[in-house]
Amino acid sequence: MSSFQLYLQLGISHITDIQGYDHILFLLTLCAVYQIKQWKSVLVLITAFTLGHCTTLLLASLNLINISSSFIEFLIALTILITAIVNILQKSENITTKLQTIKYSTALFFGLIHGLGFSNYLKSLLGLESNIIKPLFAFNIGIELGQMIIVLIFFIITYFVTVFLKLNKRYWTIALSGVSLIVSLILIITRFPN
Repeated sequence: MSSFQLYLQLGISHITDIQGYDHILFLLTLCAVYQIKQWKSVLVLITAFTLGHCTTLLLASLNLINISSSFIEFLIALTILITAIVNILQKSENITTKLQTIKYSTALFFGLIHGLGFSNYLKSLLGLESNIIKPLFAFNIGIELGQMIIVLIFFIITYFVTVFLKLNKRYWTIALSGVSLIVSLILIITRFPN
């Protein structure tokens, strides 16, 4: 297995690992207001999130930024809370161009925070690498592919719940966002920096 394949696989397995449920929960909450027919918008949204965490992964891997992991874990929980609240307050499933731009910008910014959460793991992997660019690139592609797998599974479940079980899409969004809100509050309390 080549180095590129190894880091690609590590990126996929890292984002899909249930132990990183906070990143998965954020991703699901971020996509909760969308329908499968809006897949292009979701793809751009996920890519904006990836660009954000790719940036901070690079900066942290080069030791240009170093923020305490406990503070980052707190901030990650805060990103879930904010996203859940926005979803609940959003009156309509229709997303205007202006709102979409705000969502892209927010995903990019929150990606910066989540990238710092990935950075300690990646830095431990990159310790023996002489050149970090190729492994970092492969890892980020793996993260992106893993996120797409998660979102695809989520949309299949959403389709089943809204079409076959006939649950109103808005109720589904509120239910998922409500669960995310509760979990994020618990995480905020348990991760509050000392």
